[in-house]
Amino acid sequence: MSVAMDALNKRGFVPLYYQIQQTLLNRITSGELKEGDMLESEEELSRRYLVSRMTARQALQGLKAKGYAVSERGRGTFVMKPKLSKSILMLESFTEEIRKKGITPSSRLLQQKVSSPDPELAERLKLSPGDRILYLRRLRLANEVPLAIEESNIPLKRFQGLESIDFSTCSLYETMHDRYGIEFGWADETIEAMLAAADEAKLLTIPNRASLLCISRTLMASDGSPLEFALSRYRGDRYRASLRVTLSQAD
Repeated sequence: MSVAMDALNKRGFVPLYYQIQQTLLNRITSGELKEGDMLESEEELSRRYLVSRMTARQALQGLKAKGYAVSERGRGTFVMKPKLSKSILMLESFTEEIRKKGITPSSRLLQQKVSSPDPELAERLKLSPGDRILYLRRLRLANEVPLAIEESNIPLKRFQGLESIDFSTCSLYETMHDRYGIEFGWADETIEAMLAAADEAKLLTIPNRASLLCISRTLMASDGSPLEFALSRYRGDRYRASLRVTLSQAD
């Protein structure tokens, strides 16, 4: 790999491994190094920067810890995009969540229909016989990259006319709040790992049976009435769940 020599400040207080790590990180974030590109090995970095292999190893480990690199046994270390962290303690729409990260969200509407709920769904949404739901299936994208498949089930008795809205361009939660005056309360969520089915893998542009982060959610209004039951399947190579745990008492 023919790359110009990057000078290290060997007399300063910044550790050498960190200087190398930041140099590599700058090349990644600037677009000089792209996802899938192979990074220099420990041996190559140690020769180029005139440092020990341990120092070079620390630099690469730092990149991997930040989510910007991944090592494959027998092949080397490659550039990767860091995973997006999804806080499971904060209720946000996909649109709001992605915008906060400085990324442009969009949706591809896969299916939108009015239907009758099955008994389990009717119980979750506290529906009576004859009540109808709006079913939405959307592919969610960030900067045009497919990230998730979302299925939403919304009781129409609470949202008259919702079926006429084009949710390929509108946010469901923004519509609930702005058009229907809904005040959100809380959501009960279940998280599990699953393998992508063939149709899901094709939509998300991932290999068959790749890992998915699956979140099922029952969204409640501030008065305790159910607003939506949703099932979201996120790409496991692009998403990770995060939470902050507060200790109420130390032993």
